Amino acid sequence: MSCCSYSTLRAWLPILSWLPRYNLKWLQMDVLAGITVGLTAVPQALAYAEIAGLPVQYGLYSAIMGGFIYTLLGTSKDVTLGPTAIMSLLCFSVVGGQPHRAVLLSCLCGLIQATMALLRLGFLLDFISFPVIKGFTCAAAVTIGFGQVKNILGLKGIPHEFSLAVYYTFYKIPEARIGDVVLGLLCLGVLVMLLFMKATLGSDDSPPYSRVARKLVWAVATTRNALVVMAAAIVAYSWEAYDHHVFSITGESTQGLPPFRLPPTSDTTANGSIVSFGEIVEVKSTYRISVSFECWLNVPSCFSSASQNGYRIDANQELLAIGVTNIMGSFVSAYPVTGSFGRTAVNSQTGVCTPAGGIVTSAIVLLSLAFLMPAFYYIPKASLAAVIICAVAPMVDYRIVTKMWRIQLDLLPFVVTFLTSFWQVQYGIIAGVAVSGALLLYNVARPQIKMWDHGMLVMEPSSGLSFPATEYLSHIIHTQALQAFPPRSVVLDCHHVSTIDYTVITELRDLLAQFKLRNVQLIFSRLQPSVLEVLLAADLQALRYTDSVEAALQLESENLPDD
Repeated sequence: MSCCSYSTLRAWLPILSWLPRYNLKWLQMDVLAGITVGLTAVPQALAYAEIAGLPVQYGLYSAIMGGFIYTLLGTSKDVTLGPTAIMSLLCFSVVGGQPHRAVLLSCLCGLIQATMALLRLGFLLDFISFPVIKGFTCAAAVTIGFGQVKNILGLKGIPHEFSLAVYYTFYKIPEARIGDVVLGLLCLGVLVMLLFMKATLGSDDSPPYSRVARKLVWAVATTRNALVVMAAAIVAYSWEAYDHHVFSITGESTQGLPPFRLPPTSDTTANGSIVSFGEIVEVKSTYRISVSFECWLNVPSCFSSASQNGYRIDANQELLAIGVTNIMGSFVSAYPVTGSFGRTAVNSQTGVCTPAGGIVTSAIVLLSLAFLMPAFYYIPKASLAAVIICAVAPMVDYRIVTKMWRIQLDLLPFVVTFLTSFWQVQYGIIAGVAVSGALLLYNVARPQIKMWDHGMLVMEPSSGLSFPATEYLSHIIHTQALQAFPPRSVVLDCHHVSTIDYTVITELRDLLAQFKLRNVQLIFSRLQPSVLEVLLAADLQALRYTDSVEAALQLESENLPDD
């Protein structure tokens, strides 16, 4: 197939697959979904900038490019790209709330992701196990959620490190501001109530609303974040107008659209010294890869939405879409973004038909930057903290632990990832992947071997044989057969063995010689054609094989040579 063919171009630009069929009905649904997601994205973007340690406008900057780029490159109609709670936490761990470095980080992460996509490395996603993803997201959710308690209480001077944050939050409780506490708890209560109302709409015991009332309840519950933040801002403005500083408010922020310019290649420290691009990259290379890796972890949100809605997506294409979004986002002062589980769910539930709904969402973000930034001055931090806590709470899936308890090997990488993430979130990912890899290698190196005694000893490896399992297989055969008194013949049932390597062949040659010295036999049965071909090509001396275990037993009892 030509690299310049229309089918190739359509593979790289999925918009060409659905744009020719676009119609008025799709437009209506996309606009509705885009507005709904936009009303969710704006308050969340403001809140997530707080997690990243950046001024609130950077959250909105980061929400601009996702809708436009994903419309061109995305393969899921539901997925929305933008700032997320976990990505914001990782961004803070890398750049410590320094805007210039956050923007540069977005560009570097995007380049890594786009390169991985062009090299078709999406298959590496298969090596990230579900327990690792759940352990990481649960720990990050706990870290993020507890990190917002200080804003609910109106406390200042709380460290960002989790263990210190827990200690100083409880230590400074007497310093809590009553206004922030009341407003924060009230916002939390309203958000939980609206979320519960939305959840009961589809259940059998839902209240008997009329059709119009159901739509109104659904609309209010879906846009709950925007409504709660706006109401809290009005309350704060009312007190500030009379010079009563009851609440901790967001404060000054830059108004207007961000300039379109190249991402910064250097930074200036507090004492005025210049940090070069090379120094930034050298110091932060490990963390940059970790953040890029976390961007990759959010590709499962795309798979989840696709499976629920009956279509498939391309992991490499999704990785490319995220990478290009981060690259282009760095030109408008964005920090790294990825797919949002929450907003993707809202997009799907609203009935979006194509990725074009993201254009409407991005347009709402642009309008907010252009006209609403002065109003954001009065947004109480306690209300944004309530939005964040309600956003990350569903990520703490305690029920998954009971399910994994039944498969205890899966519980180990979950626990390791979960606990390590409280030390450093990026190390939690690495530790979990390492444990999962070790368990995978252990299963390869220690395959289960079933044994039966039928006069001869019958051994059946439960999986393939490769070089890590060579010593283990040899040890079992020696202890159970060759070192027994008297030595015993063995039938090796190989119907589960589909591949074999040179190390195994070398060990089998030695085993055959050992069996011959002891005047007993090692007989292979039910060899798959590919494995038999390799063994015959290796020219093993005294190689005996049969089509079944029964034939091998008969062969030994009659002491006949193999045909």
